Amino acid sequence: MTPPVPTLLVLDADPPPRLGRLTGRARIVHTDAAGLAALLPAADVLLVWDFASHAVREAWPGEGRRPRWVHTASAGVDHLMCPELAASDTVVTNARGVFDAPIAEYVAALVLAIAKDLPRTLDLQRERTWRHREARRVAGTRACVVGSGPIGRAIVRTLKALGVTTALVGRVPRTGIHGPDDLDRLMSRADWVIAAAPLTEQTYGMFDAHRFGVMQPSACFINVGRGRLVDEEALVRALNRRWIAAAALDVFATEPLPADSPLWEVPGLVVSPHMSGDTVGWRDELGTQFVELYERWAAGRSLPNVVDKKRGYVPGH
Repeated sequence: MTPPVPTLLVLDADPPPRLGRLTGRARIVHTDAAGLAALLPAADVLLVWDFASHAVREAWPGEGRRPRWVHTASAGVDHLMCPELAASDTVVTNARGVFDAPIAEYVAALVLAIAKDLPRTLDLQRERTWRHREARRVAGTRACVVGSGPIGRAIVRTLKALGVTTALVGRVPRTGIHGPDDLDRLMSRADWVIAAAPLTEQTYGMFDAHRFGVMQPSACFINVGRGRLVDEEALVRALNRRWIAAAALDVFATEPLPADSPLWEVPGLVVSPHMSGDTVGWRDELGTQFVELYERWAAGRSLPNVVDKKRGYVPGH
């Protein structure tokens, strides 16, 4: 007897993923957030294509069968984790590897733009004002990168190519990586503090008034990790009081950032709409990655990118 074709449930976003290679190899069912809970019991695999949605966390609790494997088309998994999923035997994987280089390039672009005062240059151009200034050299500056996963390591490699001296901070100290106990000391010496950590109970709100207070007045803070790593009110105060010179946020506690948020008008703050990892063709790359993972899963082979559901990230770094 031919074994039944697995049911693949897709939590959709626009545009939907290209899954043509799975034709005949999976029964593909698409849903939005409202229909997710009703369809979960019949699914073998769940693809969280709408990685901004909290629908999985809200729909997962309850009685009945649940998918054996959940894949999210994102690096972070905080949007879908709940106690019931964490305690289950469901395997969770993420899109590790897709965003590393693009985010590292974006961070390097921000460092160069801020050091060379490009935002002010563009403002002056719009005003038709010729105002000579002196820019900072990037080579020889220091960076503290918080988050020792693939994205953090890619940022370190890219900044080193610009001549920046880097220190990498992770959950536990090991060769080449500092532990959390070193963070204040490293931040106090850094010209660039870059947040690229996952959002966990330990990292929630870690960049607060104390942390901004230990930074140099000439330093810049950049967040390409998760919005809730940062106490945004504390960052606003730090910039307004000139505790630090500048900041750049690509992620926020609430997304999209509301039009009435004070962050839009804070002096020295660059706001971008969660785009640091999104380069031309990124959705196709995410779709291809999932199809390759599905083929491994269907063949009974082990999956890469398996998330430690208690820690909230892929271990081994």
